[in-house]
Amino acid sequence: MSRDATEALIARYYAAFNAGDAAGMLACVAEDVEHRVNEGGIRRGRALFAAFCGHMGVSYREELRDLVIFATADGTRGAAEFVVHGQYLQTDPGLPEARGQRYVLPAGGFFEVRGGLIARVTTFYNLNDWTRQVSA
Repeated sequence: MSRDATEALIARYYAAFNAGDAAGMLACVAEDVEHRVNEGGIRRGRALFAAFCGHMGVSYREELRDLVIFATADGTRGAAEFVVHGQYLQTDPGLPEARGQRYVLPAGGFFEVRGGLIARVTTFYNLNDWTRQVSA
């Protein structure tokens, strides 16, 4: 894949995220996708990724803004930097109680691309910052 194709794939993935389109996100990932969650475990496979997307859609409403996408020349790796503008809707186990709190959080994602699809996505953000914002 080319750099441009990888950047377009990542852009489609995040456009689907912003639209709340889990099916659109799933269309961008490989069947054996590896999803590495910030300060969490690794989910392997499209089914676990789909379950995660479903959970996120219930617990959070988020829009990614100021999106900047990068890719290697050979298109096998990519990255994105963005700012999450969100609202915490339903309490996640082990996290503060949800009361509709809003938050703004710098974040990023790293990607491996194989066969025209996202084979690995790793997400990073500052959990302490998020916790401080929703606990205020």
